[in-house]
Amino acid sequence: MASMLLVATGNPGKLKELKRLLLDTGLNIISPADINMTADIKETGATFEENARLKAVNLARKSGLLTLADDSGLEVDALDGKPGVLSARFAGKNASDHQRNMLLLSRLKGVPEERRTARFRCVIAIATPDGNLRMCSGSCEGIIALQPAGENNFGYDPVFFLPELGKTMAQLSIEVKNKYSHRSKAIDAAKNILHEMMSC
Repeated sequence: MASMLLVATGNPGKLKELKRLLLDTGLNIISPADINMTADIKETGATFEENARLKAVNLARKSGLLTLADDSGLEVDALDGKPGVLSARFAGKNASDHQRNMLLLSRLKGVPEERRTARFRCVIAIATPDGNLRMCSGSCEGIIALQPAGENNFGYDPVFFLPELGKTMAQLSIEVKNKYSHRSKAIDAAKNILHEMMSC
């Protein structure tokens, strides 16, 4: 039977993406909901690193399982790195992806293309129930588009434009997105860590 890896998220879009990215590890990927737990750990950290660590350590301890948690978000240079760790709560706790994207575009109204540089950042923490913790990260550079485009993927993808591809993240197939995304880069590093941890 495959070893289990708890992925600390309640976000269906993120869970689906992470399961796809981790498919070749041979691990049985489960979510907190699969074991009647909640992924609602308060993200009180000031950085992606702190929040990823909080989620991984807490859920690993509570579940007794090897746990992977990520904290990720969008950093916009013209907004001094915001929304950053508040990316998911940028427009309020229960706001939709569309509402967050509209708020972001309104904050950047009148800002020229050359100053709309931004990046997606993802930090991953992997924790064991006994407190062993490893971390890694990945990022993807782009610019904030003038308006949303594309129907694929989720979050800020419709407004995150990749100049080298001439498309937003939401205009990419999942296969292409996974070659460029911050999360796929972080997961590539996480796979090496998982392999080392499972070999011990």
